[in-house]
Amino acid sequence: MITCHSEYGKIKSLLLSPAANALQSQAKIDAEWKALFYPEAVNFDGALEEYSAFQEMVGRDAELHFLPKTKASIDAIYCRDASLTTDYGVIICNMGKAARNLEPAAQLEYFKNNNIDVLGSIESPGTLEGGDMCWLDEKTLVVGHTYRSNPEGIDQLKSFLEPKGVEIIVVDLPHYKGENDVFHMMSILSPIDKDLAVIYSPLMPIGFRKTLLERGFSFVECPAEEFESKGCNVLAIAPREVVVNAGNPETKQRLEEAGCKVHVYEGWEISEKGDGGPTCLTRPIFREI
Repeated sequence: MITCHSEYGKIKSLLLSPAANALQSQAKIDAEWKALFYPEAVNFDGALEEYSAFQEMVGRDAELHFLPKTKASIDAIYCRDASLTTDYGVIICNMGKAARNLEPAAQLEYFKNNNIDVLGSIESPGTLEGGDMCWLDEKTLVVGHTYRSNPEGIDQLKSFLEPKGVEIIVVDLPHYKGENDVFHMMSILSPIDKDLAVIYSPLMPIGFRKTLLERGFSFVECPAEEFESKGCNVLAIAPREVVVNAGNPETKQRLEEAGCKVHVYEGWEISEKGDGGPTCLTRPIFREI
């Protein structure tokens, strides 16, 4: 079965925002990184090298789509956040981080130019970001109520999908580090098979954790010391075949103990400085389950 409604199936079609197109130059990085709350400036040449290896890792056996250069900020490298792919067409998001407000229009233009159906767009005052949405199965979508995705945006999402039989589970996430932090639903949840997910329990609401258990999920727990290095942000490129950021050896070991094949990429420039792991760097379109 080929579907957009999966986080774990084998990736068949994938949208990327290559480092060369999103970051563009060291001068652009130097002009933007502080306002985007990066801890330090990304090294452009280092990012290109890391991204090349990452793209090869995630893109094999998949049809690749590449977003072109735009006037959007360097955050555009994290292409998951500006859209949600569904079997009924793409939903274009409206960013909760104001500095990223050019990304949805750029993705909308790309989808239209490449004959990819669009179901609709989230409109102000609604905000919704792709990192806050996660498919549990073909008929169930989880969405986090965060500083990036507000109730108005979630209501618009429901209006698109609930009439089509999709169940929307809304999860209120904690304040954590505040409004300027990149804290999404997928910061604490990464499904990697139909019944297995990487989670970070300390920041997961009790009721939602119980819901996952009731739905038959087992967990790979990300250790506290690896949360900030994106240990919980794990991309499945096929069932139990995953991509993780380097510097998370305990998470890697736990994944392998759960029967997963683990690929590790160096993401100091493209992941840790911009606070975006492998799921953030990718927008899967179609998967095979």
